[in-house]
Amino acid sequence: MKFLFPGWYAIVMGLGGLALAWHRAVPLMGEMAGAVALVVGGLAALVFALLAAATLWRGWTQAEAWAEDRRHPVRHTFIATLPIAVLLLATVAVALFGPSLPARALWWAGSLGQFGVTLWVLARWWRSAQQGGLVWASITPALFIPIVGNVLVPLAGVPLGHEAWAAAQFGVGLLFWPLVFVLLVARLLVQGPWPERLRPTVFILIAPPAVVGLGLLQFGAPLLVAWVLWGMALFTFLWVGTQARLIAGMPFALTHWAMSFPLAAFAALTLRLASPGTPLAVLGPVLLALASLLILVLVLGTLRGLRDGTLLAPEPVAAIQPAA
Repeated sequence: MKFLFPGWYAIVMGLGGLALAWHRAVPLMGEMAGAVALVVGGLAALVFALLAAATLWRGWTQAEAWAEDRRHPVRHTFIATLPIAVLLLATVAVALFGPSLPARALWWAGSLGQFGVTLWVLARWWRSAQQGGLVWASITPALFIPIVGNVLVPLAGVPLGHEAWAAAQFGVGLLFWPLVFVLLVARLLVQGPWPERLRPTVFILIAPPAVVGLGLLQFGAPLLVAWVLWGMALFTFLWVGTQARLIAGMPFALTHWAMSFPLAAFAALTLRLASPGTPLAVLGPVLLALASLLILVLVLGTLRGLRDGTLLAPEPVAAIQPAA
C-alpha cells in the first residue's frame, strides 16, 4: 500500500476514455457499442472506488509516503490523475445517462480539483530548485496531465449547462499547452531524454489536440477547426508511434497506462468526425479496436504485475545525465 502512487488513477482515465470512445461509435456501430460503453464505464467506476478507498487508507497509514509523492519532481504531476479521473467519470455518466445531480456533483469536484492541482503545480515553478521548483527532471510528458488536463472540462460541462466556467477553465489548458510542449523540446535539447521507464508517456502528446478538438465541438466550433485538431492528433499519433516497438520491449510498468487515454481520445475524435461512407468511418472503428486491444493488454499486465508483486514496489532511481 505504501507504493500505491497517484499515477494508478491513469487506469480510470484509460477506461473512462475508452467508454467515451465506444459511446461515440454508436451512430456507426449501433447499440452494441453503447452496451460496451456501459460495461467499460461501470468497470472504470469500480476501479475508481477501489483506488479511492486504497488512497484514503494509504493517506491515513502512510502519511509520509503521500508527502513524498507531493515532493517528488515527477511523481507530483500524477496527482492530477485523481481529479481528471473524477471528471471523466462525470463525463461518462452524462454521456450514458444524461445530466443528473450526481454527475453534476462529480463534475464540479473534478473541475475544481483539477483547477486547484494546476495552480499548485504552477505555483511550484516560482520556487528555487532546492525548494522543489521547476527542474529539468520535472519536464516530462506527464507535465501535460496537471496543466493541460483542464481542456477536459467542457466535455461534460457544456451538457450540464456550465458553459461559461467550462470555457474559462478550457482556456487555462489552451494557454499552457504550447508552453509545456516547448519545455519538453528544450529538455530534449539541453538535458536529453527522460528516464527509460517514462518512455510510454510520450503518447500523452496525442491527448491535447484530440481533447481540444472534442471540446471545441462541444462549444459549437466549426467542423473545419476540429479537422485542424484532428490532423495534429493524427500526426502526433504517427510520430509517437515510432516509439511503439521500443515500448513493447520494455518490462510492464504502471507508466504503460499513459498510452491508454490518449489513444482512446484520438479514437473518440475520429468517430465524432466520421460519417457513413467516409474514410473516417473505417479509421474510427480501427482506432477504437486498437485502443480496446491496448487497454485489454494493459489490464492483463496490471493483474499479472499485482500477482507477481512487481507493480506495488519502490520506484527505481535513475541518474539523469546532461546531454553531451
